[in-house]
Amino acid sequence: MSRVTLVSFDIDGTLEVGEPPGIVPVALVREAKRRGYVVGSCSDRPIGFQRALWERLRIAVDFTVLKHHLGDVRTQFVATAYYHIGDTEVDAFYANAAGFSFLRADPETRRLWPSDLFAPPPDGHRS
Repeated sequence: MSRVTLVSFDIDGTLEVGEPPGIVPVALVREAKRRGYVVGSCSDRPIGFQRALWERLRIAVDFTVLKHHLGDVRTQFVATAYYHIGDTEVDAFYANAAGFSFLRADPETRRLWPSDLFAPPPDGHRS
């Protein structure tokens, strides 16, 4: 059985392209996709805005949902780990309610994220 990780990204205050900009570079989203993770966005922004953003960035995401529907993502995708990266208590609330691990997108807590989440495997092989 393959190990699948799912990562949900908030947009505003989280991604560098958000309004306001956050600490998460678009390159990190690309790295998650490259690693084979299930990736998408969970935001207050309308679904159409989210889809247009990913299209503009040329990243094929697996889902786009409003924050209060994060639990639906968990029922749609079977994964061994579920993460939501966001910058607010609202993000934390919906992540926890949906059974996701919440990763706060701020410089001080970034160092507390799982070290292997976006790091290359030690043997140089991709997962």
